[in-house]
Amino acid sequence: MTRSDLVDQLAARFAQLTHRDAELAVKTILDALSDALENSHRVEIRGFGSFSVSHRPARIGRNPRSGERVVVPEKRMPHFKPGKTLRMLVDRDDPASAASER
Repeated sequence: MTRSDLVDQLAARFAQLTHRDAELAVKTILDALSDALENSHRVEIRGFGSFSVSHRPARIGRNPRSGERVVVPEKRMPHFKPGKTLRMLVDRDDPASAASER
C-alpha cells in the first residue's frame, strides 16, 4: 500500500472528508511521526505498534569487492515494534477471515 492508496481508502471510508482533507490528515500524521523520531522520541500507537530510534555504534566493515577494511560510522536508525494485536492479525492463516472480523 502506498501513501496515495492510504489517502484514497481514508477518503472512501469517511464520506465527510474530501480527498484533500484525507491527504492533509495523512501528511500531518506522518510529519508528526517523523518529527518525533527525528528528536529521538518514542511514538506508541496502541494496538498497532511503537516506533523508536535505535543507535548503531561505529564498526569496521569490509568492502565485499576488494576485501578492504572500511570504517562504518555510527548511525541512528528508526525501529518499529509491532503491537500484540497487529502481530496476531498478521499471523493468521486465512487473510480473508482476518479482514471480515474487523
